[in-house]
Amino acid sequence: MSTVVSFKVKREIKELMDKYRDKVNWAEELRRFVEERLKELEAKENFREVLERLERADWSVPEGFSTNSVREDRDSG
Repeated sequence: MSTVVSFKVKREIKELMDKYRDKVNWAEELRRFVEERLKELEAKENFREVLERLERADWSVPEGFSTNSVREDRDSG
């Protein structure tokens, strides 16, 4: 289901849009722009939420873990 969205532009802009009406489907252009912009905003919001969750997560490792892991790798090869 669709709904109508309208907005105002300067008279000069509307005149230019009318001039190029036969070359540009303005409704489709604007629809596509809005959809892409919303995708960008949602992606940024999702990324921010993931970063916040990662910052809250307990990612500590036991002391000496890295050193022990490197030694283990050296000894196994």
